[in-house]
Amino acid sequence: MIQQRPNLDWMLKDLADSVPQTRHVVVLSADGLRMGAHGSDDDTADRLAAACAGLQSLAGAVAAELPRSDGQMRMVVIELDGGFFYLMAAGSGAYLAVLADEGVDAGLIGARMRDLVARIGQHLSTPPRNDGPVE
Repeated sequence: MIQQRPNLDWMLKDLADSVPQTRHVVVLSADGLRMGAHGSDDDTADRLAAACAGLQSLAGAVAAELPRSDGQMRMVVIELDGGFFYLMAAGSGAYLAVLADEGVDAGLIGARMRDLVARIGQHLSTPPRNDGPVE
């Protein structure tokens, strides 16, 4: 049975509009499938989602080296020439990613991302896919 997900694109637009210099906002599942996007065409959003899946996996592997870590990634920030990339856990099996220009207010984008996750985190959770037979 396919579970209907709410359309989150308008909430992602609200996040982008509230923080100047935000370029792309993407919600993705842990396995890299785009669940929602704003500011990106489908191909760009899909590429960002796929890259984020690898990044969250890498962050989890690094976290496993900390003795008191549960191995779960909370947030990754990457400073790039020309901008910043943010990836935040957004519910069980879901992530929120933002790509922004270099002049973005880093504190504001982090706060808005946390606010969005707190408001709609349960809608962003995605159960693991089951490719087996439906019973």
